[in-house]
Amino acid sequence: MPTQLKLPEGVPPRKIYEVAREVGLDPDKILPHGHFIAKVPIEELQARQHRPDGKLILVTAMSPTPQGEGKTTTTIGLADALRRLGLRTMFCLREPSLGPYFGIKGGGTGAGYAQVTPAEDINLHFVGDMYAVEKANNLLCAMVDNHLQHGNELGIDPRRIVLKRVIDLNERSLRDIIIGLGGPKHGVPRRDGFNITPASEVMAILCLASDFHDLGRRLANIVVGFTYKGEPVRAEAIKAVGAMQVLLRDAIHPNLVQSLEGTPAFVHAGPFANIAQGTNTAIATRLALKLADYVVTEAGFGTDLGAEKFFHIKCRTAGLRPNAVVIVASIKAIMYHGGFKADGGLGNLAKHIENIRLFGLEPVVAINRFDTDKPEDLRRLVRFCAKLGVEAVVAEHYAKGGEGAIELAKAVLRAIERNSKSKLKFLYQLDMPLQKKIETIARKLYGADGVEFDRNVHEDIELFTKHGFDKLPVCIAKTPLSLSDDPAKRGRPRGFNIRVNELRIAAGAGFVVVICGNIVTMPGLPKEPAAARIKILPDGRAIGLT
Repeated sequence: MPTQLKLPEGVPPRKIYEVAREVGLDPDKILPHGHFIAKVPIEELQARQHRPDGKLILVTAMSPTPQGEGKTTTTIGLADALRRLGLRTMFCLREPSLGPYFGIKGGGTGAGYAQVTPAEDINLHFVGDMYAVEKANNLLCAMVDNHLQHGNELGIDPRRIVLKRVIDLNERSLRDIIIGLGGPKHGVPRRDGFNITPASEVMAILCLASDFHDLGRRLANIVVGFTYKGEPVRAEAIKAVGAMQVLLRDAIHPNLVQSLEGTPAFVHAGPFANIAQGTNTAIATRLALKLADYVVTEAGFGTDLGAEKFFHIKCRTAGLRPNAVVIVASIKAIMYHGGFKADGGLGNLAKHIENIRLFGLEPVVAINRFDTDKPEDLRRLVRFCAKLGVEAVVAEHYAKGGEGAIELAKAVLRAIERNSKSKLKFLYQLDMPLQKKIETIARKLYGADGVEFDRNVHEDIELFTKHGFDKLPVCIAKTPLSLSDDPAKRGRPRGFNIRVNELRIAAGAGFVVVICGNIVTMPGLPKEPAAARIKILPDGRAIGLT
């Protein structure tokens, strides 16, 4: 089996110009970054607005193990399989974050024979989009503190600045800090902190913006804090928007790469799904739908996180409607969540199937096969899904690439036909009160009895409602390891409440972030981080990056 950074023998990657030609892009109009990566100007989307969209396939999952369920691997393998069937296909992924890469989870480019390439470049610095987001966010932060230093004409309350700085690393010591120490020449002392870059509102804005104008409009609407009178202060008032747009000028263009089998792909922007909306950019998805007949994309973690936000936030914003949904499951996850029991792993999977049906779609279950799986367990899982009226397919794309996902691809094509007359349903309307939106998701998607709100959350709801933010969708941040907000509650828990600790406004992105349980927006490193195993050889080759 190939490692994450090694190509199978005899399958060299195609030059990016050839990949572009396959989907009808003029090689002279793409912006190459070396031989195997290129940015595609957003003008290519604007030039194709008249074309009909292809079919959109969403890949989500049951509640995963800490190592994940293989959604990225399945997304790539499924796209490779559809292309093997002679269908014009692309897939869309998020850009990996260095935090998990050097922490515990590893890269985000797939595995085995279902990988996107060049994996090492994509997992590391890629084309600099992550840095552009970081710099744009931190420039705004610097200008806010500079405004305080020079008289604070806007009357910003330093205690109520909600914007945080970001860095694309796991660094728990930066969660809660004091800045501006050292005397009057060194700034105004105040409490501050860092988020990880994928959790920033600027990242969310990049993912949801439709063009340069919309990018600027959203950046201008970022609420950086509140005045002493309780009025919101936006980035527009800090006069930072133009400079932020310049920093993001290149980052807005989707990044064209390919799978090991040569299937064209966009890998663009990277928000986390447990603390952000967890999907690649709307621009990349919309352009892919104009270039290909079938587009496979993923939303992070399970249906309770990435898929829910994909439907309620991305589909609403970008006008998308998925034609099929794949739920990735595995025997490992079934056993992690309590095994073949109604309140265990089978119950967990059943709830995720129910969740997709709540949105008006019939899913397919992709059983991501591992070498340790017992054939009888696989057959048992297929039979269980059949009893629920769901087609389940054992997929071996990790070991066999696209060939191992052919049956999955055929099942997805059948699902597209079954869903042809279905309409995407939203679980809440935007004019619902914030509290009701949160309760609706908790009860319907998580199976909770109710929601407990901390006292300060009620104050936030009142403040947000006063300024019209209650009309925005909600982006719930919670553990991905459970349907509840407690990672210890595996399987299909019953009789629990969701605890909401905090609300955060992301007015530019267009949603309200709801912090639940013990979730943090700046992760920490494990006792033995992956970074400790990474070395570089005398010839420049790196080891330990898988």
